Amino acid sequence: MVTTSLISMPRTLFILLLSLALGGCINEEFDDLKDFVAQVKAKPAKPIPPMPVIKSYESYNYVAEGLRNPFEKVDEPQLLDAITSIEGPGPDLDREKEELEAYPLDTLRMVGTLSQSGKLWGLIKANDGVVHRVQAGQYLGQNYGRVARILEQQVDLSEWVVSATGKWREREASLALVE
Repeated sequence: MVTTSLISMPRTLFILLLSLALGGCINEEFDDLKDFVAQVKAKPAKPIPPMPVIKSYESYNYVAEGLRNPFEKVDEPQLLDAITSIEGPGPDLDREKEELEAYPLDTLRMVGTLSQSGKLWGLIKANDGVVHRVQAGQYLGQNYGRVARILEQQVDLSEWVVSATGKWREREASLALVE
């Protein structure tokens, strides 16, 4: 019987020490928080506002038959048959087209300049990889673009386009140097 009491004594001592340790963990630090939560819960709940009224959707069928798609960029050159009857100032339609007029302007890239005998030449690369040399007065692009001046960083040109009113309109464009 002496051996049984020795074995149960450490177990009893362990349970006693565990009870004291857990009892020491009780803390009254959060009593004010518990009081606040109790006060908030005691207040009557505010009514929830009603859901907003949702307007019904009215569908609209857009029929674009025969109209151009406004989201597609049109890169077609201006048709010579349609523009020969336009009166007023415009491009010289009787001159022979130059090689760079076969390319849309957005496919041409300025890749550099050359200086020869005091003249500055622009180096223009077409989308087929060929580099062309241009100077002021030459034509490029599909909108009758004529090179106005060549600078170290860009080639300035003026193009002729048909306006919405059916008349020629001159606009400025440029090709910047691609680094």
